[in-house]
Order: sequence, then C-alpha cells, then structure tokens
Amino acid sequence: MIKVGDTLPAVTLTEFVEVEGNGCSIGPNPVDVAKASDGKTIALFALPGAFTPTCSAKHVPGYVAQYDALKAAGVDEIWCVSVNDAFVMGAWGRELKSTGKVRMMGDGSADFTKATGLTLDLTARGMGLRSNRYSMLVKDGKVASLNIEGPGKFEVSDADTLLAQVKG
Repeated sequence: MIKVGDTLPAVTLTEFVEVEGNGCSIGPNPVDVAKASDGKTIALFALPGAFTPTCSAKHVPGYVAQYDALKAAGVDEIWCVSVNDAFVMGAWGRELKSTGKVRMMGDGSADFTKATGLTLDLTARGMGLRSNRYSMLVKDGKVASLNIEGPGKFEVSDADTLLAQVKG
C-alpha cells in the first residue's frame, strides 16, 4: 500500500473537459499522473463512487467549499479520483458544481487505485472493485500525508482535515 514518502503511481487517469482550451480538447482527456503532479502541491481525495450518498452529499462538496482556503494555503490543484469513467465523473462534477475547482479524475479500470493498494471490494453490493475513501497531500508527485478511512467511515479524508495538514 502507498505510504507517506512514496511517489504517486505512474499511470494515466482520464478527465472530461467541456470547454476546449489550455491544450485540452473537449471530451475525455488522458492525464499522466507523473507529469500532472510534477512541481505541484495537490490535494487528492478518492472515494468509492460517483453519485453515491456520502460522496455526493459530503466528500466532494467539502472540497468545493474549501477551494479558496486550500488555494490560499498553497494547494495548486484539487483532484477527486474514483473508479468511474470520465463521462460519469464529468456529469457528476457538473451536478456538484465543482468545475474549475475540483478536477474530477476517472480511474475507469482502477489502474491508479490498484497501484496505490487502496482498493475496496464492493462486489457483494454489486459495485465491483472500487477505491477506498482517503485523502492525501501530494507535493511534487510524492505523498506528504495520507488519511485512509475505516470501513464505512467518513472522518479523516474530509477537506477540513487535509486543509489543517496543508497549513501544518
């Protein structure tokens, strides 16, 4: 399992972009994790699935609400990672009004999730292999802090906890 001091996995996530610009075409775009995190401070959080109750009501909205505070504390970007495709992540981001604040990253084949070792098997619930709920502060591609939730919990991966770690 990934730990503090480790480098993020060298995989590709996908992001749905609705407005062409900054070298991104409209539609799903590949995001090379190593290149995208190089030289940046990133507040990254992952969750079991788009449009699921806790994720939609608390997890993403908390990061949207703390966007200004995280930026003021030195965070360059906020990433939300989920084992969903870029189309689903894009639609979910639209619904939650996260565009321009939280980059909604699809990990459709769970490559990133498997590489971090933070998988969650929800096969018994009909959801297959998903990501555990966690947050991490990433500096120049390396994990600076890591907050992994216990089963069914939402206590340490929230925006307030990560903001306190950024400031600390």
